[in-house]
Parts: sequence; C-alpha cells; structure tokens
Amino acid sequence: MLKIYLSGLIILISAILLNVISGKLGITGWYDFLTGLSQSEKKIIQNLSFLDYAWLFFLYPFLLGASVILADRIFKFFNL
Repeated sequence: MLKIYLSGLIILISAILLNVISGKLGITGWYDFLTGLSQSEKKIIQNLSFLDYAWLFFLYPFLLGASVILADRIFKFFNL
C-alpha cells in the first residue's frame, strides 16, 4: 500500500514539475489544450506548433512514464 501511495506522489510531483517547466518555456500544456478545445476546437488545433504537439503527445507521456521508472528505482534502492 505504501509503495502505491509513494508511486502516486512521485508521478504527481513529476506532473506538477513538468507543467511548470512547460509553462515557463511557453509550451502548451494539457490544461491549456483541453480548455482551448472546449472553447474553440478549430482555433486551438490551428494555433499549436510542432513543439506543442510533440510535448503533449510524446514528451510529456514519456517523462511521466520515466517518473514511474524513477519510483521503481527508488523502491529498489531502499528495499521497499
């Protein structure tokens, strides 16, 4: 149970950090993307750059997955 909780915390902290980084770099995050879709689907899709698409559909999921690997390595290091 503790392992599941700590995994969730690591993923949550990673997601928060990744959202802060994307905001500082001016890259569209999931919140902005979904908000834009609800307001004007065509407008948000037309205004996204290649970097925005790469971030949303490749880099962000990849880095969240990497946070799972990080959590696993932390657990192995501390024998949890």
